[in-house]
Amino acid sequence: MTGFGLGRSAIGTEELTVELRSVNHKFCEVKVRLPRELAAHESTIGKTIKDRLARGAIDVTAKRTSRSAAGTVPVVDVGLVREYRRAFSEIAAAAGLPDEVSLRDLSSQSGVMRLEEQQVNGEDAAKALEQALGQAIHALIAMREVEGRALAADLKSRLSFVATTVGEIAKLAPVSVEEHRKRLQERIAELTQGMAIEPSRLVQEVAFFAERTDVAEELTRLSSHLEQFDTLLAEKEPTGRKMDFLVQEMHREVNTTGSKSQHPEISSRIVALKVELERVREQVQNVE
Repeated sequence: MTGFGLGRSAIGTEELTVELRSVNHKFCEVKVRLPRELAAHESTIGKTIKDRLARGAIDVTAKRTSRSAAGTVPVVDVGLVREYRRAFSEIAAAAGLPDEVSLRDLSSQSGVMRLEEQQVNGEDAAKALEQALGQAIHALIAMREVEGRALAADLKSRLSFVATTVGEIAKLAPVSVEEHRKRLQERIAELTQGMAIEPSRLVQEVAFFAERTDVAEELTRLSSHLEQFDTLLAEKEPTGRKMDFLVQEMHREVNTTGSKSQHPEISSRIVALKVELERVREQVQNVE
């Protein structure tokens, strides 16, 4: 299922932003992009997401931001300051001048002060990452739930059409046998030109046809699959893979029904069922 989730957290000197982007996928596949200093948390992030989400290709992007304005801190080379102080004292003594070196004089010397990136506080960063990830997952799930409700409504509508069409086929199946009996009887009368024919032979041929074209079992299983699918739509747990399996089984029963039937009206409904079930199959790929 598609969705987007954003989470932010700041603890101590560490501020983390986590973005989750999800698109359809048969399984749960997680790709994580982290700052180098947080790379050790990649496996933990993947496990956390898979514990909460069952399907989807999920991209995770985490960004670390320093809470200082520039993201850097001044660092003083204390040893170098002492050396400069000693050197200034030697100059003053050699020149016979007062030793009046100021703080400004020392701090302005080359190499005494430099800016460095602020060091990561590992504990604070890990806590901030955990909180931001939790927020992002919560937001992603909320968006996916909205999409899920829309998908459920669409699937119910399509399955209602399938159930109605299956009912129509069930009514047409006996008609197909009777029509075959009439056609066979007319054909025999045409060929025999009024000669008497054994009635039992006609009954036997019709019985053979009825057995070959009997789709009662297939339609019963189709109805059962539809009921199971409807039950899954009401489940709170991930059901996408179960739905995928049921749609495959429904396709199988429809194909078998189509291969057995020789009635044109049943055949046209079989085509309609295949088209609708294919649409259901495509939608099911979006269901977690």
